[in-house]
Amino acid sequence: MAAMTVQVAAPYDRHLIREVPLASYDEVSTVLDRARDLFHDRRRWLPKYERIRILRNFRDLLAEGREGLARQAAEEGGKPLADSLTEVNRAVNGVDVAIHELTRIGGSEIPMELTESSKNHIAYTMMEPAGVVFAVSAFNHPVNLIIHQVIPAVAAGCPVIVKPAAATPLSCLSLTDMLHQAGLPADWCRAVLCEREVTQRVTADSRIAFLSFIGSAKVGWKLRSNLAPGVRCSLEHGGAAPVIVEPDADIDAMLPGLVKGGYYHAGQVCVSVQRLFVHRKIMPELRDRMTELVRKLRVGDPLDVATEVGPLIKPAELNRVEGWVEEAVRGGAQLLCGGRRISDTCYEPALLLEPPLQSKCSQEEVFGPVVCLYEYDDYLDAVDRANRVPFSFQASVYTASLDRALDCVRRLKAKTVLVNEHTAFRVDWMPFGGAEMSGLGTGGIGYAMRDMCSEKLMIIRSGVL
Repeated sequence: MAAMTVQVAAPYDRHLIREVPLASYDEVSTVLDRARDLFHDRRRWLPKYERIRILRNFRDLLAEGREGLARQAAEEGGKPLADSLTEVNRAVNGVDVAIHELTRIGGSEIPMELTESSKNHIAYTMMEPAGVVFAVSAFNHPVNLIIHQVIPAVAAGCPVIVKPAAATPLSCLSLTDMLHQAGLPADWCRAVLCEREVTQRVTADSRIAFLSFIGSAKVGWKLRSNLAPGVRCSLEHGGAAPVIVEPDADIDAMLPGLVKGGYYHAGQVCVSVQRLFVHRKIMPELRDRMTELVRKLRVGDPLDVATEVGPLIKPAELNRVEGWVEEAVRGGAQLLCGGRRISDTCYEPALLLEPPLQSKCSQEEVFGPVVCLYEYDDYLDAVDRANRVPFSFQASVYTASLDRALDCVRRLKAKTVLVNEHTAFRVDWMPFGGAEMSGLGTGGIGYAMRDMCSEKLMIIRSGVL
């Protein structure tokens, strides 16, 4: 029987880029056996200095190949070329962060002689790799998500198996090849593309020690519920990021960031600006000026350097987003601009005014080029409406008042609150992640490395102490 394949198509015009074979469960199980055996044989563990050498080599290969990687990611994922190049540059920085974190992650002394029974004892903790990591990734950042899931495992000393998104596997395959070229033995990192049923079986397998998942909440929570006893995980889902705009906010300073944060990668970002709560005193000005900026956004081929907003990942996603916008308009929202289908995957960036609070655009993650504006008089009412969703990820507030900013940080339901910055802001060394429906655990290179380690305690009793 012929091997099954997945067709990787460019989101912009749906042309076939490449066919990639799908791995069967037996093939993935063999890879998993090798990773488990590798971890269990401590003679084959890679010392830290060797991991640092490999990561430095890998970083150099990334830097040398950044132009090609950016074009590949733009073609298969649809993110405009300039933004894809930024993503690859972040990936290079992410490897630097991992190398630096290896110099910082360690154990500590546990105090003894605090009781008579603990005299003549000393105790120290040390960090060890936790075991095999299974990383399930998403399509929207095909380079940097792999860096954030795979590189912490390699740095921590864990064998890692990575399953890229079916829509964007080529970037992942290029990165794993680069790791092997950098000197990482092949069984320490394997990329497998497989069907959902195979993924579910692997996540339920006791041979893995840690699941790193980035994707939809529905899939993430389902996979977590099937984990074998003792298997740890991190889940990164999405949100419906709120922004509070106070009347003293600097409109000139905020508008470029809000537009970028809302429509970057056609809104297919887990912390994309989605819900803007604007005080009535400045709503007319902000509404009109933002409408003008959104209208000017250039939508088109992601490989065209002039493109600012690329396509949605597939036609079904455009159909869904279009349906959500139409629902909001039927419910009384005003479509200030956009909302027009350009092709099967390209959609004019839409700006909605006052969509009903129970509409999908107000309650769920749009994950498309749609931003919603809501007017408020009472600041506490705006915060209450902002919090009235099942997500808790990143939020922001724009104000010149330090007191109001600090109060908003305290009141907004989010794991991260940004002040005078849009919700899609991120650097790779900061903690990143959501709570409630938005996920579990904390991402970021160093934080992921620590999660993929286990702390071992050593206690020594000596009569000479």
